[in-house]
Amino acid sequence: MRFGEIRAQVRPRPPELNATRRRLRDCHDIADLRAAARRQAPRPVFDYVDGGADEEIALNANTEAFRRHRFQPRSLAGAGQPSTEADILGVRHRLPLLLGPTGYTRMMHPAGEAAAARSAHRHELPYTLSTMATTSIEDLAAAALPGTDLWFQLYVQRDDGLNKDMLARAAAAGYRALMIPVDTIVPGHRIRDERNGLTIPPALTATTLAGIAARPGYWIRMLRGPAVAFANFPGVYNKTIAGSASLFDPTIGWDAVETARERWTGPLIIKGPLSPGDAATALASGADAVLLSNHGGRQLDRTIAPIDLLPQVRAALGPDVPVLLDSGVRHGADIAVALALGADAVAIGRAYLYGLMAGGEAGVDRALDLLETEFIRTLQLLGARSSKELGPDLLTST
Repeated sequence: MRFGEIRAQVRPRPPELNATRRRLRDCHDIADLRAAARRQAPRPVFDYVDGGADEEIALNANTEAFRRHRFQPRSLAGAGQPSTEADILGVRHRLPLLLGPTGYTRMMHPAGEAAAARSAHRHELPYTLSTMATTSIEDLAAAALPGTDLWFQLYVQRDDGLNKDMLARAAAAGYRALMIPVDTIVPGHRIRDERNGLTIPPALTATTLAGIAARPGYWIRMLRGPAVAFANFPGVYNKTIAGSASLFDPTIGWDAVETARERWTGPLIIKGPLSPGDAATALASGADAVLLSNHGGRQLDRTIAPIDLLPQVRAALGPDVPVLLDSGVRHGADIAVALALGADAVAIGRAYLYGLMAGGEAGVDRALDLLETEFIRTLQLLGARSSKELGPDLLTST
């Protein structure tokens, strides 16, 4: 072949001058976003997102559990362009996916919670604000795009007046659903955070100063924005991550769920039950739905992966109770596995935080775009014409 013919066949990709767009363009899955995030964020910040409790056995087992399942596709089923729509607690969404609550999000990027909520709206997905957010209940509602399906996660506090106040604030600000975690009565033993001495806001230690030199872009962005603080807790300042959990009530029982049910008129989700018995108790205490979770492996290490318990919980609760699931979702195929085993939708945390660290709001968009594309392709290759056609007949386990 002559040189002119070769040149005609080769079309160089136009150079991308914007560093963020260039970085995100080269991320082809969540693992790529994780690698990009690691290069952008100081080690203590990245480790806070990436790490788990103790030996991180549960953290790693969560992702491995999804990968033990194998698909059995239907041939020539005419899937075409499948419908991915899902009903999540009475509202139609584009995907069976929601953005779960994450603490200290503006520490990862100054756009923080607002960026994640705006991206969720563009993708027609719910967004959940954490009690431990770095954007207040009211400020997040104001920053989110009109029509965003906002949920609020309440960590039950020692001061019940504070619990009541936060629920009233969330209701007044237009949050639709309430999520209460039941696996955080005491903090998990997160060794990475202890070794890094991570505090809110980040303290100027020798390690931090070294991080400034290694990640100047991160610190320039942070210094240009408002100080990172516990936005929903006036007066709480400069606590370690583990120390912040001293605000929580370690003695709570199911009566706390009953109290929340009395105070909250919208959907109530209990996050963290892992057994069929606890899931049933959550419903008996007033919950409308359960979110099977081991907190992404960040609380009690060596817990069973939620995806492994999903069939038992679905069988115990019956077909009509909304069952959500998180912990280990890193790919659109993971969403398909969860739905095939009985989940109504899945929640993500690390997956979109990697995108946030890698590229701010555009990085969250990239994470959600990747998961959506992967999920659609999985449906097509399975021969499923909609999310509703996913069932255990399409799976086998290794």
